[in-house]
Amino acid sequence: MTALLQHPGYEDESLQRVAEQLPCREAQSAVLLSLMGQPQQYSYPSIFIYGHRASGKSHVMHVLLRELELPHATLSCVECVSGALLFERVLLSLFGHEAAALLPRSASLSDFVRVYRQQCSLSPAEQTRFIVTELLRDADANLLPALLRLQELVEDNVTVVLLSEIAWDKFRPNTGCFEPLLLHFPDYSKGELQQILSQDRHPSYSADFYSSYINILLGVFYSVCRDLRELRHLAALNFSKFCEPVANVSTGNGKRINRLFLTGLTAVKKKQHCAYTCLSAHTHIELPYYSKFLLIAAYLASYNPARTDKRFFLKHHGKIKKTNFLKKNEKTSNHLLGPKPFPLDRLLAIFYSVVDNRVAPTASIFSQISSLVTLQLLAQVSHEDQLDAPKYKCAVSMDFICAISRTVNFDIVKYLYDFL
Repeated sequence: MTALLQHPGYEDESLQRVAEQLPCREAQSAVLLSLMGQPQQYSYPSIFIYGHRASGKSHVMHVLLRELELPHATLSCVECVSGALLFERVLLSLFGHEAAALLPRSASLSDFVRVYRQQCSLSPAEQTRFIVTELLRDADANLLPALLRLQELVEDNVTVVLLSEIAWDKFRPNTGCFEPLLLHFPDYSKGELQQILSQDRHPSYSADFYSSYINILLGVFYSVCRDLRELRHLAALNFSKFCEPVANVSTGNGKRINRLFLTGLTAVKKKQHCAYTCLSAHTHIELPYYSKFLLIAAYLASYNPARTDKRFFLKHHGKIKKTNFLKKNEKTSNHLLGPKPFPLDRLLAIFYSVVDNRVAPTASIFSQISSLVTLQLLAQVSHEDQLDAPKYKCAVSMDFICAISRTVNFDIVKYLYDFL
């Protein structure tokens, strides 16, 4: 049963439509409504919503703004490649073409603020205006502080809602800025995915029939894939295979149908399941930023000979050919021999070489190494009582570490000895 949203500033019918379109996100919708307040009241200047991919961030905001008929501009820093283009989209959505045409070519932030104030004097806000944008880490350094304080700059009842898959700590400027309100969207649980995917049933089949199909689908794929969009695609892709036995078997014999489908689906998707195990495991093991570089450093330490560290990580090492490294009996790839143990000091030395900015050796870095051991991404090969020189081995595959490296824009192949 759909939970009922309540707010004194909006009609019950509109809130009911919102609740029907946002299953399993009633709690987050209620928090957003309370932060937005009544339409004619001033709202908080900026809200930062974060969570993993396909956790409902954009969908919740779009449904709320559309069904409650609130003036808004929806943007994406991926599409708006410059600040000038983003400013133009905001004015176009909130005030129309004439306002956007007032911006000069290659408009600056001051141009945007000037035109926005002019439009506010012509059409004062009767309701809170909302600007919703997906945020990128490599956006203009001056853009984020301006968006966070936009309400103050333009002197208007406007709220900026920032959406991201990364936590706020990764965006906070070193020079300080206005702190937004933070709202986290957790991943959908298995029961919530079951409820959401069951709503996509084919009209020719009963709700119980399609729900049993989704239950089997999640039993196969949930352990390696928890992305709602990917699961929805898999559900549509395999439903015809599930329905094949129905033509010849009575629908009352549900156990037999389920057994037939499960056998067929497992055979058809065996290779795809193995691929998800290697390549998609990182999608539900969300590692902190520096933990990813620690894991990359551990992989390099496990599969590169120690004598090659100077070649890869020391500046001004000169031209050194691979043949100079080779021993007479060294003919086998290190990846075929498997990971080799390495000491802690070598791991940290490589880590500080590959990380993209200076990091102080704090207790947080050492605790993240322990977390990687707990997650079985690293294996401690020395005795636990050997505290002075612990040794580790990397326990992830080549495909896994390549996927992790892509998330931090690090080309690990260039630093692997086997691929010289």
